[in-house]
Amino acid sequence: MENQLRAAGYDPVRHNFSYRDGSGGQVETFSILADTAGSAEHSIVVGGHLDSVRSGSGINDNGSGVAAMLEIARWMAEANVEAVNRVRFAFWGGEEDGLEGSEHYVDEMSDAEMSQTALNLNVDMMASPNGVRYVHDGDGSEYDDGAPAGSGAIEHLFLGYFAENGMEAEATPFDGGSDYAAFLEAGIPVGGLFTGDVGIKTEEQEQSYGGKAGSSHDPCYHQHCDSIGNVNHELLKEMAGALAYATIAYAMAAPAG
Repeated sequence: MENQLRAAGYDPVRHNFSYRDGSGGQVETFSILADTAGSAEHSIVVGGHLDSVRSGSGINDNGSGVAAMLEIARWMAEANVEAVNRVRFAFWGGEEDGLEGSEHYVDEMSDAEMSQTALNLNVDMMASPNGVRYVHDGDGSEYDDGAPAGSGAIEHLFLGYFAENGMEAEATPFDGGSDYAAFLEAGIPVGGLFTGDVGIKTEEQEQSYGGKAGSSHDPCYHQHCDSIGNVNHELLKEMAGALAYATIAYAMAAPAG
């Protein structure tokens, strides 16, 4: 990971932290941060977690999100994208033990760093085998989760991308189950993409996305079978395209909100 980022021209740094896990053991670990050029006055944090549960292989959860982020970072460097606003790619540690890496990051931000963080885009599970194109409900029109002002604009950007490319997408709540939570609680605009875990696909969703109604979005969620064979390659490509679009859009102009 770090070597790949360096090879693309980034200078990744480790954001070290520690915490106690569920058994009371002390865990020493880190997140990896890699920045593009551009003004830090409107920093865009694109984040996804590196870790997996001990019982799972972690390919969809969340190797899929990490792969999408890494590919976008590499493409931006290779294409010499001159970002107006700095993009910080944040590969979080400790998510599965309680969102530890992202919470530590937000807790350590100064007031100035907080005010300069324009928004957080979160990706967690981007290739569920029986998945759905979910976009987090930033405007509260479906779930009224109280997302910070500006989050609705992120949702609409993602939904607009899918609509313009002839793809169905729908809202999913901010239920606190991924690394956007610390940003949301800090009042920073948040948004993101998700293709589903234990939720059951409806008949309406089967009509829109294919797959199998009555089955979970990812039958291998948090299990050993979350291997390379558990990846919906077409869905990953579609979701990664949406993430790239939003990342570039916010990198090239100060976000509205």
